[in-house]
Amino acid sequence: MEWFIVIMLIVVGLALIVVEIIFVPGTTLVGVIGFVFLILGTGLSFRYFGSEVGWVTVGSTAVAAGLILYYSFSGNAWKKFSLKSASDSRVNEGELDELTAGAEGQTTSTLRPVGKAEINHKTYEVKTQGEYVESGQRIRVIKIISNQIFVEPIN
Repeated sequence: MEWFIVIMLIVVGLALIVVEIIFVPGTTLVGVIGFVFLILGTGLSFRYFGSEVGWVTVGSTAVAAGLILYYSFSGNAWKKFSLKSASDSRVNEGELDELTAGAEGQTTSTLRPVGKAEINHKTYEVKTQGEYVESGQRIRVIKIISNQIFVEPIN
């Protein structure tokens, strides 16, 4: 039973460290827990079986960790999990091309100061310069800065 506990702690520790490196990069709880499991497994091997078996366990754990990490990085084992395409599009690209300052529309939600408005038969997220504008009120586009549409109410 002692061998089972030691082996399981070491195997789970190694698995958690591989998960940390491959899937959850950075120093997170997964890697720390994996390292703690490795320490517990090797520590218990010293306690249960003595120093000679303990040092053999430390050595074999180090060799196993090295082999597993080497295989993880060089064996292309994770190709099916990796992203193979990249997105080069931009958010709202070309969506504001037909919209110019001076265009008029109507709010479809209350602007506090951000809300929705329909301008040229399209719905946009618009922003006032601090005013509160009720839903259904007429508005005018005053400026467009980096995909943000600033409007004012028409009185």
